[in-house]
Amino acid sequence: MSNLRLINETEITSSVSSVDITDVFSADFDIYKITINGIKTTGTTSVRNRIRVINSAGSVSSQLAYDNAYLQAKSWTSFGEGRNTASTSITTPIGASDNPDSGNTTMYVFNPYNSSSYTFFLYQANSFFNGNMEMDKGIAVFKDTNSITGFQLLDDTGTAPFNTGSIRTYGLRVDS
Repeated sequence: MSNLRLINETEITSSVSSVDITDVFSADFDIYKITINGIKTTGTTSVRNRIRVINSAGSVSSQLAYDNAYLQAKSWTSFGEGRNTASTSITTPIGASDNPDSGNTTMYVFNPYNSSSYTFFLYQANSFFNGNMEMDKGIAVFKDTNSITGFQLLDDTGTAPFNTGSIRTYGLRVDS
């Protein structure tokens, strides 16, 4: 028996600048797995995308409460790293602007519904920028103790909306 329970599946089928995934985090699980697959953007330049949390009141949080750090393995240049503190979102390389390429991300979210703890993220992603492959591995924290029930995937610049892709959210059951 699998320890993953599919909670939500959302398909992107037309050009949108953000996707809200609501009511997926609850008291049922402490750990969640999110897969973001086949994301293509309509832009022609390299862009990063962002993730924000949605609180139990249904509001997307853009407060300066996100910290994240990531390592970048780029196929066209030396490896790099990045970090953001007191940001309005988590930065990730989710999408790809090069057809027929697409971007993919696997993210784990820890304690989002727990109002006594910060929400933590661990992710790996791959994407194509201007014909070049990039893979990232990152960590993040949302430094607020509000109960989180969902998340938003959004276009970083407003110039490269998402065209296609699927977003799946799973609850991770821990057997004792």
